[in-house]
Amino acid sequence: MRKAFVSGILIAGVLSLGCATVFAQKASDAKAEKERVRRSVEVFQDLLNLPEKGIPPALLKKGQAIAIIPGLLKAAYVIGGEHGKGVIVVRLDNGEWSDPAFIEMTGGSLGFQIGVEKSDIILVFKDKASVATIAGGKFTLGGGASVAAGPVGRSAQASTDVNFESEVYSYSKAKGAFAGISINGASLQMDQDANERFYRKFGITVDDILSQNLSAPPEARELRNILDRSTK
Repeated sequence: MRKAFVSGILIAGVLSLGCATVFAQKASDAKAEKERVRRSVEVFQDLLNLPEKGIPPALLKKGQAIAIIPGLLKAAYVIGGEHGKGVIVVRLDNGEWSDPAFIEMTGGSLGFQIGVEKSDIILVFKDKASVATIAGGKFTLGGGASVAAGPVGRSAQASTDVNFESEVYSYSKAKGAFAGISINGASLQMDQDANERFYRKFGITVDDILSQNLSAPPEARELRNILDRSTK
């Protein structure tokens, strides 16, 4: 009996040490996540530097969530695919923006096509419910919500639906300017490992991130600040 008790303690100790080691490895490996947030800040700053060729300010003010995927990679040889990693932020009840949650975007297509290209993607969500769907599993653009290629420029709202009636508007940056892009069929899902590494917390949820009770790295604050300044 005593022998079994001692063995149990030893096993528990080994498991605890193993968990601590894994956590330390995850925490020290957040360099890629910090770079992902920094790249997202750069993409959004590029957007602000193109007032006549970017997302209409009126749409940004109506946005309830914004996803930024820097460097989405598209590759095709008859069968095409795309994959990218980015972040999503949600507008809080006080009008400010949340810390970022990490997401992945994947998609595929058929037809004669060949080549490889990278592009920066921004999605503006009119409804927070889409974020809840992403947190619960996969969210397919054009499946659970209407997705439209977004209008560009300050004057865009004069020539399109002023109320921005679609639930999601999608943009791609190419050749130094943002343009509306159709990405129906692509899916978004949470990058749980990235969230755990960045916030140094196992089993972290979107609710944990939105509560803003976590100790977020400075990169998260930089992203929040630029969004707060430009979307009010």
